[in-house]
Amino acid sequence: MPRTPADVDDRPTGSSRKLVERAFREEYGRVVGALLAATGDFELAEDAVSEAFVAALSTWSDDRLPDNPGAWLTTAARRKAIDRLRRTATGARKQAELEYLAAAEEAGTDAPVAEDDEAVGDERLRLIFTCCHPALALDARVALTLKVLGGLSTRSIARMFLVEEAAMAQRLVRAKRKIRDAGIPYRIPDEGQLADRLGGVLAVVYLIFNEGYAAWDGDDLVRADLCVEAIRLAMVLVELMPGEPEVLGLAALMLFHDARRDARVARGRMVLLEDQDRSLWDQKRIALGRTLLDRALAVGRPGPYQLQAAISGLHCDAPHPDATDWRQITLLYGELYRRMPNPVVALNRAAAHAMADGPAVGLELMAGLADDLDGYHPYHVARASLLERLGDDRAASTAYHRALELTDNRVERRHIEERLATLGR
Repeated sequence: MPRTPADVDDRPTGSSRKLVERAFREEYGRVVGALLAATGDFELAEDAVSEAFVAALSTWSDDRLPDNPGAWLTTAARRKAIDRLRRTATGARKQAELEYLAAAEEAGTDAPVAEDDEAVGDERLRLIFTCCHPALALDARVALTLKVLGGLSTRSIARMFLVEEAAMAQRLVRAKRKIRDAGIPYRIPDEGQLADRLGGVLAVVYLIFNEGYAAWDGDDLVRADLCVEAIRLAMVLVELMPGEPEVLGLAALMLFHDARRDARVARGRMVLLEDQDRSLWDQKRIALGRTLLDRALAVGRPGPYQLQAAISGLHCDAPHPDATDWRQITLLYGELYRRMPNPVVALNRAAAHAMADGPAVGLELMAGLADDLDGYHPYHVARASLLERLGDDRAASTAYHRALELTDNRVERRHIEERLATLGR
């Protein structure tokens, strides 16, 4: 398994170390993409790039830094790949890869971009579609995206998945071999496939964000590292696909949610939206989210991420809970459910109606969701809250206890236990 700057202990100190670590996050995916375009071999490309970064750790110094770190790394990685191919190349394909890279090295240029991808451009875009290919298992898509596009170490990704580093390393190896053995193409899907494939990419990014925004287990309700990484990936997509409204909508949605991060937990306790200190909300993120959402809606092709962003934006617009436009939110949830008729959307729509029309209406709408959502703890928390508002403490207690059975997150468990303790007072 290739090493990364985060995996190496003998790192330089000072500005050179910081430059290597920043270059790793910013350049890793682009340089891997350039080599992958030339060789079609994911493992070869990533191994060569990782070796180039390790070389940078021992070569760069505070008084000898390259003017263009990305170009230095591309050249170094290409040479590492040539060395590997010269040692191991067998067969016509390997020989062709070696000749291609050697010609680029002799010319002193990066490998050219394939002509049919010129309109889309950046290697990172082809790379993210490769990492998120539907032939890969969902957990492999998430891990590979974090590794290659996010530039995170295997150790960091293992911590996010709550598995051993060795197990995550094997998972990443299997994913890259699946790409190679299945002949998964390193390219942007054609126009007929782009909409479906883009949806898969956005789902992976949003899954990363959601795990950070509401961790299902562990000691923290919010895992800021995952939230920040998902937003960074979304902004890469915004840069590469500025005219795609759902890309803009997803970025806006995550920015609106993440703007409230610091207000969601206080002294280790979860704070509900209506009780949050809104002065803690990040207004810069909210403003950027509004800008992106406006750009998305101006395209005139509303989609699920734009609708969810519009709902979250209405929450951010309200200076205090009573000013929330719940009527507009119910309408938006109705349109979202029409496009995405799944039980989680139905639950959120019911909760919005409970705020607009009263808890009895919300409970009536939730009644038909029991079979689908019995194993989903937010469903039981939502029901318990409405039952509590109606004064049915016994039924609320039953619902809260069921929610406790379904969550391992310490902060959420404490919140539910505190609600149980207040019943009947």
